[in-house]
Amino acid sequence: MLQAIGLTSARHRGLRPAVDDLTFEAGSGCVTALLGARGSGKTAALRLMLELDPGRGITYFRGRALHRVAQPAREVGVVLGDVPGHPVRTARGQLRMLCAAAGVPASRADELLDTVGLAGLGDQRIASLSPGMDRRLALASALLGDPHTLILDEPADGLDAREADWLHGVLRSHAARGGTVLYTTGDAKEAARAAGQVAGRVVSIDGGRLVADQDVVEFARTRLRPRVAVRSPHAARLAAVVSREARAARRSVEVVTEASSSRLSVYGSSCAEIGDTAFRHGLPVHQLADEIGDTGPVVSRVAPAGPAARPTGPGATARGGAAATRTRPDGPGPDGAGTDGPSPDRAGIGGSSPDRAGADGSGPDGAGTGRAEGSPAPKAAGPGLPPPIRRRPARGPLRPVRYELRRLFGVRTTALIMTVALVASAGISVLLARDGRTPLPNVLAAWPSLLPLPPAAICAGLLGALSFGDEFRYPALAAGRGTVPRRLGLLLAKLVVSAGVAMLLALLVVLASAASLRLLYGGDLVRIPPNMTSLAVSWSGLTVGCAWAGLLAAGIFRVTAAGVAAVLAVPVLMVPLVQRMPKAPTARSMTGLPGRLRELAWPYWPHETDRWVLAAMRVVAHPVGTALALSLSVLICAYLFTSVRGRVRW
Repeated sequence: MLQAIGLTSARHRGLRPAVDDLTFEAGSGCVTALLGARGSGKTAALRLMLELDPGRGITYFRGRALHRVAQPAREVGVVLGDVPGHPVRTARGQLRMLCAAAGVPASRADELLDTVGLAGLGDQRIASLSPGMDRRLALASALLGDPHTLILDEPADGLDAREADWLHGVLRSHAARGGTVLYTTGDAKEAARAAGQVAGRVVSIDGGRLVADQDVVEFARTRLRPRVAVRSPHAARLAAVVSREARAARRSVEVVTEASSSRLSVYGSSCAEIGDTAFRHGLPVHQLADEIGDTGPVVSRVAPAGPAARPTGPGATARGGAAATRTRPDGPGPDGAGTDGPSPDRAGIGGSSPDRAGADGSGPDGAGTGRAEGSPAPKAAGPGLPPPIRRRPARGPLRPVRYELRRLFGVRTTALIMTVALVASAGISVLLARDGRTPLPNVLAAWPSLLPLPPAAICAGLLGALSFGDEFRYPALAAGRGTVPRRLGLLLAKLVVSAGVAMLLALLVVLASAASLRLLYGGDLVRIPPNMTSLAVSWSGLTVGCAWAGLLAAGIFRVTAAGVAAVLAVPVLMVPLVQRMPKAPTARSMTGLPGRLRELAWPYWPHETDRWVLAAMRVVAHPVGTALALSLSVLICAYLFTSVRGRVRW
């Protein structure tokens, strides 16, 4: 069961809120349609429910707020817009990556592909999918965690009739198993079709406020009935005459009058009867036509005579100030609500006031939107005000390392970048070894003096920048575009995976360079240097540092180009700055540092560790190492500062 209480979006520059005190309920085993025209606040209401936008109100999912749910993917499945995935990623790769984020087995991806009818298209790229297939993939993403509640924004938009019927069948099937389904639509006929034989409801909103809350049978009877559209300069007199004659003939006729215009909508009559009535009483008619379809939000039905029958309060009339009278065959006199339409109290026409959706979590009287028994009451933010809704980042993946590995190797970009690094390094090493003046370590690393960094370090920095750059560009972890979780667990997973890929790339570059030199110049050129340990540490530290610099910069500025710029800034800006630092005339030496560290340390480490400490110190003492260490220190502090401000959690 889903209960939305007092949803109110934040005001921007004095404008009226997109959602204003919206309260309704979507029950279990039920398909609920949130009906409204474009700009009525449907999507804004969904984003408030999912805590993607700030505002006021609270939404309970089976008695719990969303931020209280430990694993949201197993409680709520969301479809907002298109599939937020990399366009070159396959449908199966996208679902397998999201399986790691939701903490479900990877086999669940193949099950969902078969369920949504994409079993034979698992290897198709997301960019090549048609709109109907894209909707199927989005629905499969929402169903990965086997959630109880489905929230979908315009799921049938752009689909043909066959695809829309299939989608409605899936929604009805989920509701028949006891789940809750809430989806938005601007088509009244679609809202009635989607519920089908399942007990469904249609919640109509306009201007961000509740207009009507009806079951689907009542909605189809009151909103989709045949009617006679009449325009007359004497609409009020014609409405009274038609109602009086219908009562005299004991016929069920409903007349809906729009107070601000000359239009009438007459239900239960025909053009001939209305025309004859107008002719007998000498009333001019400018339009007389049969219509079938939706006329917009359902209007309040009040009797035109008597002060007791007139609506009072801010929610008594609907948009346009329309009023309606109904004549019943069982007795004369107007009937305000009638047996076929919702009463103002039940429908909550015009929206609910703050005191109806107050801090105690109770909904409108008779609407059934009160707080579930045993659910916690929201904290009051003030007298008559619902609690505030804070914009919370999306949850991080439950299996971050597995998620990052599938994200990294799920696209061909990673293999392409590594291949370019290997080919470029092999070619540069062959050219450097030809003149015989370049030291062997520089030859194996393919690092000529003309380049600020070797190709392996640049490519490692690019892979690190893509780790967060693609995350912000194609936010697969978030229900809404543009929001990517800043979780320390995800950051550590990215650091570990990027470091492993960088070290693997560094090893492959050395092996490829050595193999190329041995093939062209023989085996005498490639010899193991005596300081191999120090060189290996330096080479690995350079590639890993560049990868981390690109990753952190892309995470701070939310764009891949910032990560690449941070990598190139190390040799271009930081190294000259370090080299130009003033040096003391009598510099002190750090000789004997490993021995002094052994004296301070409580546990005893073997003497072999001294070699690693010295190698690390030589790496840091190098101008490039010093510049890279300074850059990483600044980027780590900046990332943690921006993350802590956003209340980052694990």
